[in-house]
Order: sequence, then structure tokens, then C-alpha cells
Amino acid sequence: MGVQIVEVGGEKIAMLPVADYERLVNLAEDKADILAAERAEERRRNGEEYVPAEVVNRILAGESPLRVWRQFRGLTLKELSKASAVSLTQISDMERRTRQGRPAQWRRLADALRVSVDDVLPDE
Repeated sequence: MGVQIVEVGGEKIAMLPVADYERLVNLAEDKADILAAERAEERRRNGEEYVPAEVVNRILAGESPLRVWRQFRGLTLKELSKASAVSLTQISDMERRTRQGRPAQWRRLADALRVSVDDVLPDE
């Protein structure tokens, strides 16, 4: 690596060929990626759940988060109703966004789905 040190305005600056600079940038990016992967693996070992991209993409595309999470958990409307003590009709209406639902209902649904209330609330 051919580095030249120059002084500009009283500050020392290292100048190097573009190819060397690009190699250093790539190494730094690789190191950052490795550290991020290690942190993610540590969170997974500590019990953090990974959410498949399909789940995220469906929610971002505008599908009902409540429906997406219910389906991801493999629950029918009836099973979620039983687990949350929210009526099947109310859940169906909340998924279709024809009923707003009360805060206590959203909390029970979120608890039954093992997510935060923010994860199941519609983005409106």
C-alpha cells in the first residue's frame, strides 16, 4: 500500500491510491457485517425470535398485521378467540378493519400471539 502523508492547514492527511482506499472500505464493511451477525446470533441464543421476511413484507404491503401474525402462529380465528377471550366475530372484524377494537382486546390478542400491541395494531 503506497501511502503519502501530507500536511494541509496544519493537519496531517494520509493519501493513498483509490484501489487501496476501496480495499480498506470493503474490509471495514466486512468487519461491520461480521459484528452485526455476531450480535444477531447472540440475541437469537438469548431467545429473541426471528421473523421471516415474508411476515414483514406482508405487513408492509398493507395486510392486516393481526391476520398476518395469527397465520404466522398457525392459529385459526377460533383458536385465537379461545386463547385471547375475544370473540371470533370481533377478531374477524378487527382483521378486516371494520371494527376498531378496544385497547384491552388488542392487549389480549397481542399476548395470545406473543407479540407487542404495536405489532398487531393496524397502521392508520
